[in-house]
Amino acid sequence: MAAEGENVTENSSLQNEQNADQQTSSIYTIEILQLIKDAQQQHGLRHGDYQRYRSYCSRRIRRVRKSLDFRQKHRSRVGPKKITPDILTDARFLQLPLFCAERCWAYGMQLKSEANTEPRKRFHMLSRLRKSVAYAQELLAVCESDKCDARTKLESQAYHAWIVGNLQFESEHWEAAMESYTKAKTIYEKMASTLTDDMQALYQQRVDEISPNMRYCAYNIGDESALRDLQKMRIASGEDQLSSTLDNLLSQTREKQTMSLSEVTWRGRTVPVKVEAVRLFLLNMQDSNTELESTENIRSRLSIYENILKQCIDAQQAMRDALQDDQVFKASMKGQTVEGKISNNHFLYSYLMYLRLTTTVERNLLLIETLIENLPENRPREGCKITKPQDLVRLYDIIIQNLEDIPGLHGVEEDPSLESEIQVNVIGYKAFRSYYKATSYSAAKKWKETVALYQRALDSCQAALKGYKKLTQATKVKETVSSLESLQQQINNKIYSCQAYSILDSSTAGEQTSFSVPVIDKRPLEDRLEEYVVEKNAATKKAFLTRFPPDFKPIPCRPLFFDLALNHVAFPSLEDKMESKKSSASAGGGLTGMVKGWLWGGGKK
Repeated sequence: MAAEGENVTENSSLQNEQNADQQTSSIYTIEILQLIKDAQQQHGLRHGDYQRYRSYCSRRIRRVRKSLDFRQKHRSRVGPKKITPDILTDARFLQLPLFCAERCWAYGMQLKSEANTEPRKRFHMLSRLRKSVAYAQELLAVCESDKCDARTKLESQAYHAWIVGNLQFESEHWEAAMESYTKAKTIYEKMASTLTDDMQALYQQRVDEISPNMRYCAYNIGDESALRDLQKMRIASGEDQLSSTLDNLLSQTREKQTMSLSEVTWRGRTVPVKVEAVRLFLLNMQDSNTELESTENIRSRLSIYENILKQCIDAQQAMRDALQDDQVFKASMKGQTVEGKISNNHFLYSYLMYLRLTTTVERNLLLIETLIENLPENRPREGCKITKPQDLVRLYDIIIQNLEDIPGLHGVEEDPSLESEIQVNVIGYKAFRSYYKATSYSAAKKWKETVALYQRALDSCQAALKGYKKLTQATKVKETVSSLESLQQQINNKIYSCQAYSILDSSTAGEQTSFSVPVIDKRPLEDRLEEYVVEKNAATKKAFLTRFPPDFKPIPCRPLFFDLALNHVAFPSLEDKMESKKSSASAGGGLTGMVKGWLWGGGKK
């Protein structure tokens, strides 16, 4: 359905062009840059989808040929027909070589993005760009005839120069590319100065796209100042489509400087850097830090942070590939404990992880800075999305988690200075997190929870300030201390405001709170001296001050003693006394014993 709708729209536009051409003279005109820019924005290049744009160019070429009845197909073969000034009877003929060149160029850019993983596709890319130059040359030859106006001739010359510059640029013929780009830029600048504001912006945009490539060519020719110009362009670009092109050019520029970086020092240990991708990332990191210090645009800084994180992930992947045979590294990735000194590459991987975590923290802090401006209490501008305190709490949770992961990196587990610095930072960010949690509870009028969270934030502030006084080598200590002191002052004010609001709410809505409303508490006064509760019975004779008589309290029993000495006492023998007793008993019972036994049955058993 989408293709049918596109076909109907295209046919209607072609019909309108045909009617317009019939009303004009034999002088034809075509706005090349406007035509291709509209097509690119509507069919994929807004999102960098070159394959979609290439397919669109093929469909448009087929429809134009059909509407002009200028098909290449014969009965048995396909014979290509070139556009010449003799057959130019309609302005739509000029679209055929133009979109053929665009199709080849889009295919070349698609192959360029795929050549990072498949180097063989680079040769195919150059072949497509040469074909694009051939079609651009055909368009230029037709437009140079007397059947086209001056504007069409200038646009065809600029487009041909731009296509040739792209081919020379990808072929690394820097001087020739510089010459072609200069020609295209000059034509577009002159045309921009003579047109309306809308068209002037369009041509100026093409000039801005050409300028980074020109500076990169100048750098490769030998101009050392070109790198600084590219960095300035990247800072000013923000997050527009030009930023990705500038990032690629800067990465290619820094690849030639990687040989100067052979080792890196971190936490007192110096390790060599042998992986090329890691060298490139560390150089980019240095330049990016310089760019961050020189720019104040928040969008540009966020874009630079995102670029650093992407490159850091690629560098970590390269290090993982280099550590495939390291058994200690494999054990650490599985969560096993690592003992002893780790290898240099393993330590370098920990350093990359440290850079990734700290960069993420800085990026999130910058996001928090932008969100704070849109809090309801700061009166955000119209059209801006109002920030909720929960959004800030989530970002502080991520920051705290990233900081807590740093002391567990392999190679720095036993570094007390790093651990103490991270611990103090975590306490400081916990203070901010508790503060914004309290703000969210305050919006819900949960005053008890709000006061408790404010008190927790205040305690964390005081603990963090004490910790920062002991740190001398930590970075950005003064800025953090000043922000914590400001937060501490805000918390003190908020606590009093919270108590006042709770009293007002309780008096208007009849809600019982712990600040002003009488409550019934069965505990004696001596057990709740630290709690302020309005109680009417406290000043009467029925005041429950203490328990009387006092409650029984369990006490330990008296100890038990056992006499164990008797088990070790040896008593004298009594055998001599036992024999004399037995003999006397047997002697005294002769006749009497016999009579007793006979009368009472003593002999029965």
